[in-house]
Amino acid sequence: MASKRREGEHPSVTLFRQYLRIRTVQPEPDYGAAVAFLEERACQLGLGCQKVEVAAGRVVTVLTWPGTNPRLSSLLLNSHTDVVPVFKEHWSHDPFEAFKDADGYIYGRGAQDMKCVSIQYLEAVRRLKAEGHHFPRTIHMTFVPDEEIGGHQGMELFVKRPEFQTLRAGFALDEGLANPTDAFTVFYSERSPWWVQVTSTGKPGHGSRFIEDTAAEKLHKVVSSILAFREKERQRLQSDPQLKQGAVTSVNLTKLEGGVAYNVVPATMSASFDFRVAPDVDLKAFEEQLQGWCQAAGEGVTFEFAQKWTEPRVTSTDDSDPWWAAFSGVCKDMNLTLEPEIFPAATDSRYLRAVGVPALGFSPMNHTPVLLHDHDERLHEAVFLHGIDIYTQLLPALASVPTLPSES
Repeated sequence: MASKRREGEHPSVTLFRQYLRIRTVQPEPDYGAAVAFLEERACQLGLGCQKVEVAAGRVVTVLTWPGTNPRLSSLLLNSHTDVVPVFKEHWSHDPFEAFKDADGYIYGRGAQDMKCVSIQYLEAVRRLKAEGHHFPRTIHMTFVPDEEIGGHQGMELFVKRPEFQTLRAGFALDEGLANPTDAFTVFYSERSPWWVQVTSTGKPGHGSRFIEDTAAEKLHKVVSSILAFREKERQRLQSDPQLKQGAVTSVNLTKLEGGVAYNVVPATMSASFDFRVAPDVDLKAFEEQLQGWCQAAGEGVTFEFAQKWTEPRVTSTDDSDPWWAAFSGVCKDMNLTLEPEIFPAATDSRYLRAVGVPALGFSPMNHTPVLLHDHDERLHEAVFLHGIDIYTQLLPALASVPTLPSES
C-alpha cells in the first residue's frame, strides 16, 4: 500500500489524492463525504458555501469568492463530483487508493474525469487569495452530482432553479479531455446525444418455415441503413485531416432485443442506437431521415427516443469575443498551444449553454493519454500541478473581463 502522504509531496497533490479516495462512484456515490470535503475547503479558504439539494440526496455545492463589482456577471467554474464504475481486476492499483508510483503517476478513478480539475480550481483560488488578489467579477465554483449518468438530477435541474439565477453566470469553464501531444484541447460545443430504439413488428411462426414479412427482416433493413450512414460519416472523418471526431455524427448499435425460443419466429424485435449528432446538423431533417429509414423497411417499424438533446449551442472562439480573447490571450502568453474542438460526447456544459451561458470545456492535461472511464486512469503529478499554474493565470483574466454592453 502506498503511504497517504509522501515526504516532500506538494500539498496540492496530497489534497488531490485525498479527494480521489472519496468513493463517489456510480451507481451509489458517497456524495455526503464529497460535500463535507468541499465544505471544509470553503472554510479553509474563506469562501461562501451554499448547498442546493436539486433532488433527494443530490446536492450542488457552490463555493463563492465575491468580486468587487456585483453589477457584473460572474465566472462559473464547474466540475462534477461523481465518477464511473470500475473493474478492479483490470487495475494495477486500487482505483480508490490514489496510489502514486515512483514516476509520479497518480492512479485513481476520477484522476482525469474530473477530480483533478476540481482541485485545480480550488488550489488556484487558494494561491490567488493568499497573494491578496481581488477581481471585479465574482467567481463561483459549482460541484455537481450525477454528470456521469446524464446530469438529469444534477446540472439539468440546477439551471432551472432560482439559486442558479442568483449566480448571474456570464461565462463558464467545465471539463475537457487530455491531449497526448504538447497541445491543450479546448471544447466550444458538443454533439447532441440521441438514444433511439427502433421496434419492428412482423408475422410470427414456427422456426422451420420461410415466413414473409418478419420483424427480423424489417429490422435488418433499418440496421443496414443506419450502419451505412455510420460508414459514410466514418469515411468523411478519415478522408479530411482537418475534421475532428466531434465534427461528424457517430452512431453505434448498442442493443438487440427480441425472441423467446430458438424455434419461434418473434413478432417483435428491437435495436437500440447511440447517435451523437454534430452541432451543425439540421435536427428536424435528421429526425425525418430516421423516419424515412423506418418507413422504407416496411409497415410496423417505429422508433422512439430514450434521450434526445435538441438545443446544441456553440460558444464563440472569435477573437472579437471578450471571454475567448481573455482565455486565449492567457494561453498565448503562457505559450500554450490550443486545439479548439467539438466535444465528441456530452457534458454538463450543454445545460449551461442552453440557458445562455457560454462555456468552454478545458482540462489542462497535455502529454497525457486519454484515459477517462478506462482501466488504470491516471495523471502525472507534474501535469496536475502545471494545471494549477494555468488556472492561476486564467482566473484573473476571466474575472477581470471589462464590463460588457449587456452589463452597462
